[in-house]
Amino acid sequence: MNKEAVNGARSLYYGFFSKMLVFNTSEERFAGVQEALDVMIANPMDDNSCEALKEIKEFLVTSGEQSLSDEYDDIFHNPSTSLVRNTASYYDEGVESGKKRLEVKNFLAKTKLRRDEKTFKEHEDSVGFLVTFMHDLVELILKGEKSYDTLQHCLFTEVINEFINEFIEALYENKKANAYKSLAVVMNAFIEFERLYFDVVKPSPKEKIVKKEEPCEYISDAEAKRRAENRLKKSADSLTKSCSLEDSYPSSEECGDL
Repeated sequence: MNKEAVNGARSLYYGFFSKMLVFNTSEERFAGVQEALDVMIANPMDDNSCEALKEIKEFLVTSGEQSLSDEYDDIFHNPSTSLVRNTASYYDEGVESGKKRLEVKNFLAKTKLRRDEKTFKEHEDSVGFLVTFMHDLVELILKGEKSYDTLQHCLFTEVINEFINEFIEALYENKKANAYKSLAVVMNAFIEFERLYFDVVKPSPKEKIVKKEEPCEYISDAEAKRRAENRLKKSADSLTKSCSLEDSYPSSEECGDL
């Protein structure tokens, strides 16, 4: 693969995903999206992603940018709906700010790029930040800064590749997703291309741990009462011992030495 020849297209796709996935209150939030769609539709990666790109464009033309913004909010921010989690840490550890966020911050520290906390409210390991980070790295490489080749490889293989398919699946299956369901199709095709670019494979599905429930034990009311009284007695004895003035508190002489 001639990597230098495809970096322009990679920058276009990452920039498009950034526009679609970064929370922004600016009226220019989706500026340039339709132009990017036209270019990608004219040069699609495959038939499925081409149709999905056309669906996104049709949504924008018929429903407008506000509807796209409203759909984004329903999918990612509306507490009354089934939200799609969008951080690498969540898919790695089940928390919103974990090891993957620290990894991305460490990668970021090795570049001239910085997160603008005034305008970018989400964590560094959010999908929106990650695709924006990748876009900026590709742009630096296009400008001749080849030293970022290794860093973009590490960012993709060690962070993005590890969880992105789980995110794409959640986005595709979300009941509120319309245009963003089509976006999931486009992302899926692009991520497969990126795996070819970086020569890595799709990770194996993570094994889900199912906690086994203990079988219920039937006991009579009399037995339940007896057990409760015993527990109460033991608790009372323990409390009496822990509250013993003689055993638990220092003497006045000892207090002076504390």
